[in-house]
Amino acid sequence: MPSMSRHVHILLVEDNPANADLTCEAFAAGRIKPEMSVVKDGVEALALLASRRTEWRPTMILLDLILPRKDGRHVLAILKADDELPRIPIVVLSSSDREDDIANCYQLGANCYIAKPLDLQGLRNVVSEIEGFWLNTATLPPHLGHTMGTRIG
Repeated sequence: MPSMSRHVHILLVEDNPANADLTCEAFAAGRIKPEMSVVKDGVEALALLASRRTEWRPTMILLDLILPRKDGRHVLAILKADDELPRIPIVVLSSSDREDDIANCYQLGANCYIAKPLDLQGLRNVVSEIEGFWLNTATLPPHLGHTMGTRIG
């Protein structure tokens, strides 16, 4: 089991402020209580990751598909084509449950696809499952979840 003292940082890419707030609250209510960075579109996500390339990597990226400026599919393709970033687990958390969206995301390299629940308790349950598997059970590459002196806040 991974150490609970490990620094966990999640990059949430979500354009809906209410969904972002609820997701952050659900993680804050969990056992691990990760640090959260929230950006509202794919352009911001890619800029943040590029600007912090040498000093910071999120432990995980939660990625919505339907985003302004650069949608989640494009972000996923860019991140998985990068030389270093493909090791970061990307969980697509989308309101779409369309089979073609799901298949396309896995083809692009998504590590997991979850259809967003429509209610608060459903979201809490999903966050608990994400925390339980990705942040507690799965063994992630050693550099993920660690900072090198710089924290995003």
